Amino acid sequence: MTYVITEPCIGVKDASCVDVCPVDCIHAREEDEQYFIDPQECIDCGACEPICPVNAIFPEGATPTEWKRFINLNAAYFAR
Repeated sequence: MTYVITEPCIGVKDASCVDVCPVDCIHAREEDEQYFIDPQECIDCGACEPICPVNAIFPEGATPTEWKRFINLNAAYFAR
């Protein structure tokens, strides 16, 4: 399982999660509206979840139903 960044990050794009990630698996380009977690690099440590100021980060299996589409969006971001 990996962590997923969901809708509350859009437009906020606070970098607190990036700063605490021990494996630097959270990325975004300047033009992106949110951050994304690379599911291949994430070590499931959970350091990003409590630091998120907008509660946008969830373990994949606990992603709220209304934001489940972000699981695929996060994975697709790194499939390019």
